[in-house]
Amino acid sequence: MKKIKKKYERPKKMFDKQRIEKDKELFKTYGLKAKNEIWRAEAILRKYRRLARELTGKENKEKEKLIIDKLIKLGMLDDGATLDDILGLTIEKILERRLQTIVFRKGLANTANHARQLIVHGHVVFDGRKIPYPSYLVSKEEEGMIQIIK
Repeated sequence: MKKIKKKYERPKKMFDKQRIEKDKELFKTYGLKAKNEIWRAEAILRKYRRLARELTGKENKEKEKLIIDKLIKLGMLDDGATLDDILGLTIEKILERRLQTIVFRKGLANTANHARQLIVHGHVVFDGRKIPYPSYLVSKEEEGMIQIIK
């Protein structure tokens, strides 16, 4: 049986006041449930930044194009982006692409927590397909297909 790995790392300083204040603000804005949702978004951000730093030294245009195209498709970058734009990504950019946030921003839910509840209870669908995960990263193509069923 394969061991399941965590998709995040805990912060080195758990009781850093500035980090806690920033996390509280993110919790309010995006309706998050647990700290590990923030840590998971930070891990995704860390992964793409690390790849961008490695590629700046190697001059591998094919890999550069693949990563930039993927981030453009996810809606985190605009067209014509470069590796420097990947290094400029913030955690807010990733949290904005979550299904929970998009349902709330489109006006399909009254609050971010209401959006989370609609998703978990199976009222949100893409082309008739239920996605019960509020943390699902929505691509630009899928964004227009989000619907509420009751």
